[in-house]
Amino acid sequence: MHAYEILTLCGLATAGFACQWLAWRIKLPAILFLLGMGILAGPVLGWLDPDALFGNLLTPIVSVAVAIILFEGSLTLKLSEIRDHGSVVRNLVTVGVVVTWTIAGFAAWYFLNWDPYLAALFGAVVTVSGPTVVMPLLRAVRPTANVSSILRWESILIDPLGAILALLVFDVILARQAGSGFGQVAIHVAAIAFIGTAFGVVGGYLFGIAMRKRLLPDLLRDYAALAAVLTVFASAETLRGESGFLAVTIMGAWLANMRDVHLEDILEFKESITLLLLGGVFILLAARLDVAELMLLGSGSVAVFLLLQLVAGPLRAFISAIGSPLNWRETLYIGWVFPRGIVAAAVSSLFALRLVEMEYPGASGLVPLVFAIIIGTVVLQSITAKLGAKSLDVLEPEPTGVLVVGSNPVGLMLAKALQDSGRRVCVADSHWAGIRDARMMGLPVFYGSPVSSYAERGLDLTGLGTLLAVTRRPDLNELACVRFSSEFGRDHVFVVSSKMEGGHEKHYVSGSVGGRVLYGGERSVDDLYKRIAIGQLPKTTELTEEFGLPEYDKQNPDVLILFATDDGGRLRFPVDDEPFEPGAGWIITALTSA
Repeated sequence: MHAYEILTLCGLATAGFACQWLAWRIKLPAILFLLGMGILAGPVLGWLDPDALFGNLLTPIVSVAVAIILFEGSLTLKLSEIRDHGSVVRNLVTVGVVVTWTIAGFAAWYFLNWDPYLAALFGAVVTVSGPTVVMPLLRAVRPTANVSSILRWESILIDPLGAILALLVFDVILARQAGSGFGQVAIHVAAIAFIGTAFGVVGGYLFGIAMRKRLLPDLLRDYAALAAVLTVFASAETLRGESGFLAVTIMGAWLANMRDVHLEDILEFKESITLLLLGGVFILLAARLDVAELMLLGSGSVAVFLLLQLVAGPLRAFISAIGSPLNWRETLYIGWVFPRGIVAAAVSSLFALRLVEMEYPGASGLVPLVFAIIIGTVVLQSITAKLGAKSLDVLEPEPTGVLVVGSNPVGLMLAKALQDSGRRVCVADSHWAGIRDARMMGLPVFYGSPVSSYAERGLDLTGLGTLLAVTRRPDLNELACVRFSSEFGRDHVFVVSSKMEGGHEKHYVSGSVGGRVLYGGERSVDDLYKRIAIGQLPKTTELTEEFGLPEYDKQNPDVLILFATDDGGRLRFPVDDEPFEPGAGWIITALTSA
């Protein structure tokens, strides 16, 4: 029996989960805990030796894991979103990348005396941030909508673009290491780019057609996607080394931009696989970190870090914001928040493995420096992000918007009434017909499961502080309430009962682990739907000293009060666990036939 190997592999999965759960609980990037766990298990305690455990398989294992991570990240790279989110985001992922790359490369060359090519590779690697490190900061800080939107979309779009840049620089190093002249280097890189692009486009197109024409059963869609990615990666690598990563990145981007190809379920599956890979692979990579190499970097690494944080970040932001309506405070904050993340760690570790195998001078220092930048930016920005946002006056006011889970007629009616009352709303559902109806009503939407890992990075919670779960699925309502109670607070998570006539109590929402049950649990989603079906509509009435709640009830005996805005502007729902006593100055919204 291979007891040690079995214990180590199972321990990696468990430790990876524990790190990501802890990160979720305290709202910090998971990579910080994964790297910490790896350093503790490897260099510090000596429990984990990845080279001894996997031997020659370590590089292929890391390569496959990185390929899947790059593909999953590139599935979010929609060209229309670059255009739709304004010039600042477009500039950040183009001009901003060049600024960061140039300054980072110069810093590594000047302060550490690195080879210019290795310095350029380091610069390309640290152009990448990523939603896995940015989104936890945004959720914890809640900056203004403009700032939050720019940082969020930059982190999503820059992952694959930065990875492609790093891959191209790495290919140049490989060609140069082979002793090729400038012309041969250009031909080598062009060949890799052509083969990677060709395999990526063909693979993405064929798989997209298979999805569009429903040639794959739902049962096998996720498996087919994984198999297709691995096939494209292996085929490109076999034909031309180092082209596989470019191929899977372009394959994901191609799929993301194909029309009438719905990838939500595949994204959820890929994210689940990615979470498992992140949990194990990054602990392994951190366990290989050579503390002695990190110490040898000395003050040079500190100088590189400070130049990136204090010069490259603000400079890239101010150049990208030229001609935009952003003020200098917003621009400075965008320049400050740019933590490095998963792709930077994965790509640098893989490149370092291959360069060390080739005995490239100084390659062993690449991973320690990148990891130092990752840890430094994540720790510093996690500590200062809230204080910086407050000092620069870019904090979002107390969130008053409502996230409505469910796009059935009840959810749409409530969302529209809340929007008409002046509140920001967002309707979240994976039911396309309902989302389409919501869009036609002018309601902001999130198409996808609100409790998926895809929603962790794709659902913009800026300005939202209340959850209203109104689906006809009690399990989904409960999950949504549990998921968002940590975001909004237990007092701001509400659910409409899904109780149906003749239904078993095992299907009912209890409120014990979910949200606060509206209307005392006496009104279900079906009850509200029946009122809508007979033509009842939301009507708004302001109470006064002369026309209070008794007069309102007497004049409207058959109405159902949906919600109210009190005289302090707070949103109030009828629940049993607190008094609901509308008075003068309250604005009531109720379903009525009148």
